[in-house]
Amino acid sequence: MLMKAPEKHGFDAARLNRIPAFLKERYLDSGKLANAQLLIARDGEIVHFSSQGPAREDGGAIDETSLFRIASMTKPITSIAFMMLVEEGKVAVDTPVHHVLPEFKGLGVFEAGGGPVPFQTKPTAQPMRMVDLLRHTSGLTYGFQHRTNVDAAYRAGKIENWHGGHDLDSFIGALAEIPLEFSPGDAWNYSVSTDVLGAVVQRVSGMPLDRFFAERIFGPLKMDDTGFWVEADKVDRLTDCYTFVPGKGRIMYDRGAESAWSAKPKLLSGGGGLVSTALDYSRFCQMCLNGGELDDVRIVGRKTIELMTANHLPGNSDLTTMSRSLFSEAALAGTGFGLGFAVMKELAPGMVQGSVGEYYWGGMFSTAFFIDPVERLTMVFMTQMSPSSTYPIRRELKTMIYSALT
Repeated sequence: MLMKAPEKHGFDAARLNRIPAFLKERYLDSGKLANAQLLIARDGEIVHFSSQGPAREDGGAIDETSLFRIASMTKPITSIAFMMLVEEGKVAVDTPVHHVLPEFKGLGVFEAGGGPVPFQTKPTAQPMRMVDLLRHTSGLTYGFQHRTNVDAAYRAGKIENWHGGHDLDSFIGALAEIPLEFSPGDAWNYSVSTDVLGAVVQRVSGMPLDRFFAERIFGPLKMDDTGFWVEADKVDRLTDCYTFVPGKGRIMYDRGAESAWSAKPKLLSGGGGLVSTALDYSRFCQMCLNGGELDDVRIVGRKTIELMTANHLPGNSDLTTMSRSLFSEAALAGTGFGLGFAVMKELAPGMVQGSVGEYYWGGMFSTAFFIDPVERLTMVFMTQMSPSSTYPIRRELKTMIYSALT
């Protein structure tokens, strides 16, 4: 990995170097996080790369080869895959979902019922379209939200269990038996929408989702360490993963040496299934920043990236207004949503430095990225701690990174 002098790319090196010290003091020495890895690039050049902490309990330190579960940072990749098919004329952003997934035809909105009581539904005001999957206005939800009778039905049916009984087709069939929480387009709710979009990619392309990703995205971008599971010869590079339990603190969630991610999942999750490295994901970010191209390889067109990173919420709304979700990877104030990314509409409501037009997302294990086309800046942060809301680390990182710009 070649790292360039920060000063030549508009950064104060001393201010950048405060960040690893801050992470160590606040998060690593205190035991809040096991490790932390930060990659910052500007003008296509890496200007900062720091790794701290052990990859595994009693193991060696993380480094540029370390593998991390990136969870919902899978979503932008699935969204790019879908837009590749749009560019080929095989599907459109406004295509009704049931045209590709006929199981969803006639899917209604929850009115009553749940558990032993049959659901009562009403028709949707308009059909669910692909744009609703891309921007999370589909009416679908996540079982872990613990808010409604609908998400309780997801849990009861083990809808989101990657190593359970469902493959992508039976996953769609099971979802089609559960009502929507609201009529598509009426609200924003973080959901399995992007998993459904993965099923769309699989059916429209005629290729298994993992193969489409490998052949059409990861191979061309040289993202050689990114995939839905970790091959045997790379398992030693997979980091331990933790979760925060109130009253107990950080406890082991998935041990790298015996990880669930070391076996191919039956359900390929386009919403949260990938494992990657900071260097690999930085290449994906740079492709987006370059308008769909990296190292003379074009993944999508420049105007496609422009469309994806516009705010697509109805009425140019923001997540504060439209969100029904108890969980999100976005700071909601001033934030819109595009086709697979949160998009910064205005800075003042969020009260954090950045740029209008910046787009970003994160994963449940506290990984995060952002892409700033105004400052030509990308960031990838890796660690392994759920839930991502445990600590305000993303906000702190953004503040310190932008404070280092000269």
